[in-house]
Amino acid sequence: MKRRSVLKLLGGAGVGALTASLPMGAKASVLSDESISYAGNDRAYWVSILSKMATPILDNISKQQWRKMMPMEVSPTFDSRDPGVGYLEAFGRLLAGMAPWLALPDDSTEEGKLRKKLRDQALLGIQYGVDPKSPDYFTWRGPSSQTLVDAAHLALAFLRAPKALWEPLDQVTKKRVVEEFKLLRKIKPNESNWLLFAAMTETFLYSAGEECAREKIDYAVNKFDQEWYVGDGWYSDGARFSFDHYNGYVIHCMQVESLRHNISADGKYKEMYERAYKRMQRYAHHLERMISPEGYYVVVGRSSTYKNAAFQPLATVALENKLPDDISKGQVRAALTAVLRHIYIDKTFAPSGWLRMGVVGDQQSNLADYYTNAGSMYVASLSFLPLGLPATDEFWTCAPQKWTSQKCWNAEQFPKDYYVSY
Repeated sequence: MKRRSVLKLLGGAGVGALTASLPMGAKASVLSDESISYAGNDRAYWVSILSKMATPILDNISKQQWRKMMPMEVSPTFDSRDPGVGYLEAFGRLLAGMAPWLALPDDSTEEGKLRKKLRDQALLGIQYGVDPKSPDYFTWRGPSSQTLVDAAHLALAFLRAPKALWEPLDQVTKKRVVEEFKLLRKIKPNESNWLLFAAMTETFLYSAGEECAREKIDYAVNKFDQEWYVGDGWYSDGARFSFDHYNGYVIHCMQVESLRHNISADGKYKEMYERAYKRMQRYAHHLERMISPEGYYVVVGRSSTYKNAAFQPLATVALENKLPDDISKGQVRAALTAVLRHIYIDKTFAPSGWLRMGVVGDQQSNLADYYTNAGSMYVASLSFLPLGLPATDEFWTCAPQKWTSQKCWNAEQFPKDYYVSY
């Protein structure tokens, strides 16, 4: 956004002051093309980062020139799959995190005008992405199984914002989406979080009034509910546990959403949903405590280039006003804002507009996995879910507060922690 628009969005907030949300001793990272620190207005800052991610994608695809303008970059160790799968990867992952924000009602604010523009572009992107005659038609039918992963994220976006992203589509586009999703049934998912990708596409089909492959849904949710839950809010990603952030990237939220949207099909899903949600709330506890006093978090395991997507479960319970009782909205907003400020420095974005492969800056492409392309990083949108709360919500208007690790290492009282048995 231009400086003038940003100032309007800030609503006169004290842009020259040090934001209370920054941790002790930290400095705000300022995007040079805006020359503004967003001090005192965390929401404006979050919107600025999300729109910076989204604009190159949505602006280009809405004009059917995305592939032309943004050639797909891939990992130095990229495998033999078609790199064209990265376009659906970027689009689906981006919308999965943007969906609740795009679902807010239109208004005349600068944020509202920007949101409507991006929503309109996203709808065009869905239309062109399933139109075989469009130059930006997604790589739906190639040999790569990766398409299932990113169709699941697009399904998640539809489920999170049906009135904004699904219902406005014309009947031809809806029919094409359904057709592409059904053709993905030929892909056999791995015995891992991939089972949830199949569950998500089938859950969306059910929600859209289509016949679904219910056995795919049941197989996935039962595996995680009964076999792969290892306790205290953590799931194993398959038969063997790995210490990484896939509980945040995929497992908790896709398990919860799969169960949530199938309760109307059979009462058996309700008990599983309630159990899965409690486990996600417990995991949110861990995520909040993983953020250091300075606003850094533990970078561990594969897919570390997914950045702040690790915080999706914490963002989800904040969006749904279901934070654990001992975690305040002010501390979650302050902690997540501090994380974003460390990640989204100038060099985290390439001159082309793509997010770079890495966690921060432009020197970490070695972190990219064999399946990583430029589209992969847009899963980072998943921690922006609280933007789906209106600007008047307490999450955005309350004073920032110290988060748990700040209280601990500042010799202040903070809640003790203990494992749970559910």
